Amino acid sequence: MTASPVCLMVVASHDGRWLHETVQGLNALAARQEAVPGLRFLPAASADEALRLAGEEGDVQGVLVDESMPARGAIALVDALNQLRPELTLYVLLDNDDEKAMVDTLSADSVNGYFFREERDWASWLRIIHAELVDKSATPFFDRLRRYVAMAKDSWHTPGHCGGDSLRASPWVRDFFDFAGEDMLRADLSVSVPMLDSLLHPTGVIHQAQKLAAQAFGARRTFFATNGTSTANKVIVQTLLAPGDMLLLDRNCHKSVHHAVILSGARPVYLDSSVNRQYGIFGPVPKATLLAAMDAHPQAKALILTSCTYDGFRYDLAPIIEAAHARGIKVIVDEAWYGCARFHPALRPTALECGADYATQSTHKVLSAFSQASMIHVNDPDFNGHLFRENLNMHTSTSPQYGLIASLDVARKQAVMEGYKLLSRALRLAAELREQINATGVFRVLSLEEMLPEDVRDDGVRLDPTKLTVDISASGYSADELREVLFERFNIQVEKSTFNTLTLLVTLGATRSKVSRLYDAMLRLARERRPPAVRQRMPEIPRFTQLACLPRDAFYESGERLPLFDEHGQPNPALVGRVSCDQVTPYPPGIPVLVPGQVIDLSILNYLARLGASQKSIELHGVDESLGEPALRVLSADELVLLPGGRLDN
Repeated sequence: MTASPVCLMVVASHDGRWLHETVQGLNALAARQEAVPGLRFLPAASADEALRLAGEEGDVQGVLVDESMPARGAIALVDALNQLRPELTLYVLLDNDDEKAMVDTLSADSVNGYFFREERDWASWLRIIHAELVDKSATPFFDRLRRYVAMAKDSWHTPGHCGGDSLRASPWVRDFFDFAGEDMLRADLSVSVPMLDSLLHPTGVIHQAQKLAAQAFGARRTFFATNGTSTANKVIVQTLLAPGDMLLLDRNCHKSVHHAVILSGARPVYLDSSVNRQYGIFGPVPKATLLAAMDAHPQAKALILTSCTYDGFRYDLAPIIEAAHARGIKVIVDEAWYGCARFHPALRPTALECGADYATQSTHKVLSAFSQASMIHVNDPDFNGHLFRENLNMHTSTSPQYGLIASLDVARKQAVMEGYKLLSRALRLAAELREQINATGVFRVLSLEEMLPEDVRDDGVRLDPTKLTVDISASGYSADELREVLFERFNIQVEKSTFNTLTLLVTLGATRSKVSRLYDAMLRLARERRPPAVRQRMPEIPRFTQLACLPRDAFYESGERLPLFDEHGQPNPALVGRVSCDQVTPYPPGIPVLVPGQVIDLSILNYLARLGASQKSIELHGVDESLGEPALRVLSADELVLLPGGRLDN
């Protein structure tokens, strides 16, 4: 049975008599109002008590602050509450208009409204609070979609299954109808339904949903993306950079960023990330490297970083962004793995709070949206909305999946209304799971100090506590074996692995039962006491060499294909000095060892050879095997000579 929502509102005042009467009066009215089920008011006789309630009670949705509070004062309390939980609805209780002017000046962005305390017009207060909660918890697109489905209109438009009608009576595919569910199939609609707005040019319910998302995530503008953060990254890069414009980027960025470089014609400056060689974990680019790159390339137009990384590393973004802005560089942060951070102080500050111009988030990764559902958040004061929209439309399908859009609307609502509560639970479960895994005596969750590469130890890097990296070295299992046994014997699927670690994600969907089952599985495996395994460590990815031309120019040439190995099975010396046309990416870890336009050297060839010999489960994306043997597509001598600009140097 689904629980009814609870909405707690804290009333903070040092006037005990007034506080008691006000809370009693508001609760009495709220109990009689059917329109506001679950609404209840809690007294707080001090600023500290108000902060305690907001921190401990995840169902607190707002606070009414008496302006005459002593000690910390109302303004200080409003600021503290906003720092703790920016999603809270905050009202200030005033004695006169002069006080309103003062509070309005100092906290205009933080305060939702004002009441005059001595009027004791509790019915009016209740109406306003209720209206604010309704607005805050609205899902304009999902509500309209559900309403349209309930209208049961005959479909004479796409998609061809007509709300599942082509599937329901089929003896061959009725099982898919049953599996997907009638409501989901009825909601699979098209742009032929005007009342559902247009993702390509939103003016109605999608526009409203995006405005609510911007408010929730602290952005000036928010855009929904139904092709994942891969598309979001491409859209931003193409908006900010014209062919030949310079971009500073972490070589460890998601492959979509590298694809964006090709599509935009930008000139990239690739920066090597830090590496923990003991565990095969790639960390942030050292701050000194970033600052040196900004100084060495004053013409750079943008910097793109990933924070947090797949393994949970978070840059100390504020000083990096400040340095970039001082040089006129726009900052893009791929926050795909950190879309939940806004809703808990243990995870903040977010990229936007640190001053980023753009942040992309995979809402589906750590919040409750469907796969492929992402958001683009914009705080760029120089935002070119027309150019951005043209690039977004270039990549967005003209037939977006409306279920994805609805899931973004719903995920935002959940994050605002109960994100703090659910994240508090997730953080507690992550801490418990860390202790339990460590207690097995065989498996061990790595600390930040153990994971952090040496050359970023003084950079203020933090670790997302909801991402657990487990050292399996003492278990006797290889990572592939352990993943398989967890799946086959214990029905557990983990996120990823290196040669000696597993990564576990603790999200809003984590439960104590899941934690117990995982701990039980790891305890049983630890007790088996297998002999230590002989491990083959992944070879180290060589440092970036240099670019001979723009990645776009190399990618769009025909090139020629040369075998990766010679007739003796050794790295083909004919490839040394040649220029790659493709992006070659071992997966995992997903870091390109070659990008289009990059000069190939012997260390790269040796790395690919060692990788193929020692890591059979690694996929090599970008290697051409169409002729029956692995080959690399490289520029011919004639093509290289004819390319504009000659050899580029990073």
